[in-house]
Amino acid sequence: MHQHVLQLDIQGTPQRWITLEQAALHYATDTVAWVDGNEPLRTLRGGVNAATGRQSLIEVHPIIALRGASRINLFEVTPSLAKHKLFCRDRYTCAYCGQRFQERELQCEHIVPESRGGGWTWMNLVTACGPCNGRKAARTPEEAAMPLLYLPYVPSRFEDFLLEGRHIRADVHEWLAARLPRGSRLN
Repeated sequence: MHQHVLQLDIQGTPQRWITLEQAALHYATDTVAWVDGNEPLRTLRGGVNAATGRQSLIEVHPIIALRGASRINLFEVTPSLAKHKLFCRDRYTCAYCGQRFQERELQCEHIVPESRGGGWTWMNLVTACGPCNGRKAARTPEEAAMPLLYLPYVPSRFEDFLLEGRHIRADVHEWLAARLPRGSRLN
């Protein structure tokens, strides 16, 4: 469990989750600039050096930053949208009645209805319970006299990694959470 490594760029921006093997390759090619995490995730043992008689060891940490510049600025990339990520962003709370629900009782609700050109975007979707979503129907919140109790927002890069729903080690979770924007609902 928790056998994935958070890969960062040199500035500490999350890039992706990688396997232990991919991380070991970065260590072996000396592309790891710095590491973080309370303790190594795993110690990998290699062959024995014929000249020194020592076995090679690589301590893989749960967070590694790679040397060099990123090819793209990931802060300019909108995080992918998935139903479970939306529900988590909105804390499993209906945007209309304010009650918390189990995931199976929730729906993705378009603020501007799809039938009127409202897209499947972070800024046009909120979490709603079935009764509220049915009552609002294909109207805007204003037309339905159902004001939003909270506003939608696009998650930050750090929030997106937490919203993915992976089983994350406590130290990696703390590292990501410490970098959340001030107004994040994940705080």
